[in-house]
Amino acid sequence: MKRTAGSEFIFQLFALLLSVIIVHATYVTLIRPNAEVLLKQQADQMIAGSEVTGQRSIYVVLKDYEQETCFILMFWVLMIMGYKAKLSLQEKRMLAHAMLDVKEGASIFPEDAYNLCQPLKNLAEEERQMLAPRTLLIALQRFAATSNIAAVASAIKDICESEADRLDSELAMIRYIAWAIPSIGFIGTVRGIGEALGQAHQAVEGNIIGVTNSLGVAFNSTFIALVISIFIMFFSHQLQLLQERLVQNTQDYCDNNLLNFLKSDRDEVE
Repeated sequence: MKRTAGSEFIFQLFALLLSVIIVHATYVTLIRPNAEVLLKQQADQMIAGSEVTGQRSIYVVLKDYEQETCFILMFWVLMIMGYKAKLSLQEKRMLAHAMLDVKEGASIFPEDAYNLCQPLKNLAEEERQMLAPRTLLIALQRFAATSNIAAVASAIKDICESEADRLDSELAMIRYIAWAIPSIGFIGTVRGIGEALGQAHQAVEGNIIGVTNSLGVAFNSTFIALVISIFIMFFSHQLQLLQERLVQNTQDYCDNNLLNFLKSDRDEVE
């Protein structure tokens, strides 16, 4: 929507920057220092020949750069989805308002349409650009110009379908991030396996510390990425459902509060 294009772009940039700062700060101050301490303890235990604790710490599982990148993308896309959900809820609340002053059983004729347009034009710019007021205004203007109820119904349908297509296209970035997160996890898997193969000669000599750590990178990155991807896809589908219901409810609102009251000929009614 034109009213949010610029502000949404700025919000996305700010959200990305904020996500990078928060996640990286958490990794630098908490996750990696603790993971290094635990890995050093395990390495010392293996060198000393003592029994190594089998349970892996969450710090060790999360410590690598692939997991950090996945969390940055996760928080970023969650903020984007939250922003879009907020806009959709504002549009939904607009449907609770009586935007047209039409009493039950009244009839709207073409010459009445321009008068009904005025309250919609008097709305604040942000409200006027919302789907429901915009659709009602265009429908009334179409009715005043053509006196054709079928043309009004077609206009309402076309606007709602266009809005549905626009909302769906704007989910492309969210879908891309949801696809990119497991891909980053697989990159960690390839990197970890490659490092493990490069240290195979050490394992032959009896030093398996490097190989086990590299294999940990491989499996941990994929595990975290897939968990995050499942989490993101759930909220992505919820957002899509919210937007689809908004468009359908707007079309129903226009049908019930405008289309059902339209009369093309005053003489026929009389």
